[in-house]
Amino acid sequence: MKKEHKNISYREGWLSIGINIALFIFKYVAGTLSGSIAIIADAWHSLSDSITSIVVIVGTKVSGKPPDREHPFGHERATLISSIVIGVLLFVVAFGFLEGSIKKLVYRERASYTYFSLYIVLVSILVKELLAQYAMYAYKKTGLEMLKADAWHHRSDALSSSIVLMSILLGKMFWWIDGVAGIVISLLLAHAGYEVFKSSVGPLLGEAPNKELIYYISNLSKEVSDLKTLYAHHFHIHNYGTHKELTFHLKFPDNMTIKECHDIATKIESKIKEELGMEATIHLESFS
Repeated sequence: MKKEHKNISYREGWLSIGINIALFIFKYVAGTLSGSIAIIADAWHSLSDSITSIVVIVGTKVSGKPPDREHPFGHERATLISSIVIGVLLFVVAFGFLEGSIKKLVYRERASYTYFSLYIVLVSILVKELLAQYAMYAYKKTGLEMLKADAWHHRSDALSSSIVLMSILLGKMFWWIDGVAGIVISLLLAHAGYEVFKSSVGPLLGEAPNKELIYYISNLSKEVSDLKTLYAHHFHIHNYGTHKELTFHLKFPDNMTIKECHDIATKIESKIKEELGMEATIHLESFS
């Protein structure tokens, strides 16, 4: 991992930890004073953001280690594992919200909101959206999936606080609004957890290259070699975070020597590295 990317990731993580702990304290006090499960759940959501930011920092430290004998491709897959941990935390928090909100509706409990609650929720929405924007900016600069996952977590907190705000404004009219708001928040969190899992589990399990990439590599190989009959097949991609390995087979005409084929394959590998940033390994074959 580049030093610049590591520094960006560390800054995002520590900033998130400090702000979310402060938000947790204020939200928890506001939720306790008003008896609102939605605000208390929102407070724990903010605290869980601090936990995910700790995961980001640990993941950055581990993934930044250089390749060694046991891990010849480096440690960058730690960032994908970190993202999965964040996804698990999102699901756990979502289930807790859902359970508490249903109980709130069953016992017909009404929240009693205060102006303090209103101000805290408004500040939370603004701050968490700013954190989401910053985490997404850090993701675009570094390409680290765990930062994208952290951005989703921040945004889901901003959305859940928006729902809490709606329940505060409508609380006097509908006794059930706090419980319903808690259920909606839990569903938002579950969706965020699903998105995080989808973007992280695939690369860990292994993904097939898309048709566009196969078409691009096939054409690039023919252009570099100046052989129209060259046939590329059997593609595999190995994702190690920001580092990717590409392997595929190339069929050459039968009248070519091994040296000629090897020289062409080396040029193709260099071109792929230059244009796609992937380390390519080509297996040579003949048509016969």
